[in-house]
Order: sequence, then structure tokens, then C-alpha cells
Amino acid sequence: MPKLRVLSANQVCNILKKHGFVKSRQSGSHIIMRRELVERSITVPVPNHSEIARGTLKSIILQSELPKSEFMG
Repeated sequence: MPKLRVLSANQVCNILKKHGFVKSRQSGSHIIMRRELVERSITVPVPNHSEIARGTLKSIILQSELPKSEFMG
């Protein structure tokens, strides 16, 4: 299985935007992305860094409920 590539906050936010997430707000160094569903909403904090650590990226993928393949290189 290929490794997750190192992504910046802008790249992660763009991937999330393609799947219906919008920038809700920014709290300090974290961008809060939100996706409204019929029965609930999904909120994902994205650290505003030039390189997001792989472990943090895995957490973002789990929280966003998107396929891991969207973030692969």
C-alpha cells in the first residue's frame, strides 16, 4: 500500500472542499472545516501548517469519513 504523501493545510482543505466541506472558521492555527449532512454535521480541524504530519493526516481522514485514496500520492 502506498504511503500517505505529505500535504499542506491548503492541499487538505482543497480536497475537503471537493467533497462538500466549507471553511467554518479559524481558531488560532487551526482551520475548522464543516460538512452539513441531512442527519448530522461533520467537523474537521486542520492545522494551518506547510506540512501536516502523517499521523495528523490519518486522523483528518478518519474524521472526514472520506476514502483514504483521496489523500494518496
